[in-house]
Order: sequence, then C-alpha cells, then structure tokens
Amino acid sequence: MIKVLVVEDMHVVRAGLVALLGGQFGIEVVAQGADAEAALEAVGRTVPDVALLDIDLPGMDGIELAGELGRRVPGCRTVMLTALDRPGHVGRAFDAGASGYLLKSVSPARLAAAVRAVAAGGRVVEPPELAHDTGAPTPLTSREAEVLGLAATGATAQEIAGDLFLGVGTVRNRLSSAVGKLHARGLVDAIRIARRQGWI
Repeated sequence: MIKVLVVEDMHVVRAGLVALLGGQFGIEVVAQGADAEAALEAVGRTVPDVALLDIDLPGMDGIELAGELGRRVPGCRTVMLTALDRPGHVGRAFDAGASGYLLKSVSPARLAAAVRAVAAGGRVVEPPELAHDTGAPTPLTSREAEVLGLAATGATAQEIAGDLFLGVGTVRNRLSSAVGKLHARGLVDAIRIARRQGWI
C-alpha cells in the first residue's frame, strides 16, 4: 500500500484529491493539510511514501516544503501538483529533491500512475515537454532569492531581518543586489521578473 500525504490550501481541491487517490487500488491517503506546518506535523506521525504538494502554499511554499520533507523523512518522495508552468519552477522543484512535477490539468489516471511511479523510485513530469523547459538559470544566490521572496509577501526590510536573524543593512544589500542582477527598475519590478521566471 502506497501511503500518501496531500498538501493543498484550497479545501475543495484537497478534498477532491483525497477522494480521487483514496479510491485507487494500492493507494491510501494517510494525512492531508493546507500548509507546510500541517504537513510537517503529519509527516512524522504517518511517514508517507509520497507527498503530493501544491507549490503556492501560505507561508513556506511547496518547493521549500519538498526540501524540508526530504530532510526529515528521506524515504518520502515528493510530487508537485500545481497550476504553475512558468520557466524555472520545474528546475527549482527537482533541485529541492522533488521526484515529480505535474500540472493540475493532469487526468486522474495519470495522477495515480505518477504517484505509483514515484513511489517505485521513478521521476515524472506531466506534460513531458515541461521537462525541457526548466528556464534560464537564476542569477540570484539562494540568500538573495530568500529575501526577495519575503519582500514579495509585503514584508519590510526590518521584518525580513527579524525573520532571518540578519541585520537590516544586510537585507537591504541583498535586495539591492537582486534588483541589480535582474536589471530591474526597482524592487517591485525585481519581484515581478523573479516571479515570472519562477525564481521565487
């Protein structure tokens, strides 16, 4: 039996996924959650074989969550199920340790097949052409992407500094560096560019 964790912040979508996967032979949904906090609480308790994650989650996004799940439960493989088909997201997901990347337009049969394939050690991208569209490599360091991602949520430099235990000057320097590297007109433009490319 393949044990699955479903993490999706939209209740109706999550309920549909749970019902769909729960009706598949050899698959059991052992936990579900709306955000990373719920997922991290559930994973230690249920030790799933596969985690099905949305990328656009409140707080920690699904790609970061994939990396954290891999560290906490190395045997748990992750599949991203998302509407985001922008360049960069596929590459970021696999860099974080994901084993699958599927768009939400995937058929129920393909979703179940992907869960089985990933549980067996495979790697799945659906539609397949996404595997060749990982986007341009990001010019941002992981720290620059981190502070830019927090700025994108509306956090101020002071709030980011507090969250990351950094000096305000360090945060401002990293934001300024990100703006420069992206050849952006300002912070808002840098966020727009990075989001469009899937770098944050």
